[in-house]
Amino acid sequence: MIRTRVLVGSLLALGAAGVLFGDSWLAKSGFAWFPFLFAFLMLVGVLAPRELVRLFPPAQRPSEPLVTTGVILALLANWYPALRVQFSAAPASPWAMLVLVLGAALIGAFLLEMNRYTGERGALDRLGLTAFAMVYLGVLPCFFAQVRWLSRDADVSAAMLALVVFVPKCNDIGAFFTGTFLGRHKMTPTLSPKKTWEGFVGGALTGAAAAVGLSFTAPVFQYGAAEAAAFGLVVGLAGVFGDLAESLVKREGGAKDASKTIPGFGGVLDVVDSVLFAAPVAYLWFGLTAR
Repeated sequence: MIRTRVLVGSLLALGAAGVLFGDSWLAKSGFAWFPFLFAFLMLVGVLAPRELVRLFPPAQRPSEPLVTTGVILALLANWYPALRVQFSAAPASPWAMLVLVLGAALIGAFLLEMNRYTGERGALDRLGLTAFAMVYLGVLPCFFAQVRWLSRDADVSAAMLALVVFVPKCNDIGAFFTGTFLGRHKMTPTLSPKKTWEGFVGGALTGAAAAVGLSFTAPVFQYGAAEAAAFGLVVGLAGVFGDLAESLVKREGGAKDASKTIPGFGGVLDVVDSVLFAAPVAYLWFGLTAR
């Protein structure tokens, strides 16, 4: 199990590095659309909604095609400003387009429920879960994507995005190994039985160390290693909450993993869960401290 996680985790890390370096190289060549990031988010937008919707009880399960379409359109909204610039149109905000997509998805869910309503209860549950899925998988990843546009320097924004990915993932790795070999005190025995306080501390230190190490790749932090360590602790903690949030969804759905798509990890949701919560915190941090 550990060997599989290490092997697959290494391949995923190499893939993430490829996305970052590939887009930065293209940006320096004048192609600032970040196509590798686009392809990655489209893949997540297709696979993750399918996993999430199937975790819900059948009677409360929202429309999978509607949720998937809404999530993909929400992710596409991040490229709306770049598309307008391409056609020499006035600058625009991706957030306005995102709100429009969310509104359209909710209206679509209402129309669908009205069309199939037979008097049985469950319509409001499906509407609520549609809204939840759209925010969870449509809005939170937008903060991740928007980090890429926080700096005009492609190398700096690549380092920012690397921090959003690798700090929570290194936190996960540190927590896993520390908890496996040193864990004694259960952290959340009902929600996530394998998590321990020893693992939590080990993960926090690993995430902070990763942030400090990555801070040397580009001038991201004004206050050097001290700010990087603080960033690692805060964003790493957000990642832990993201992991626990997905555990809550899986427990409610009676599943151990979101799917069996990725050996050693489970599903796409099991891989991105911590990043989903880390991204808004990192976006706020970089937005407030950007030079």
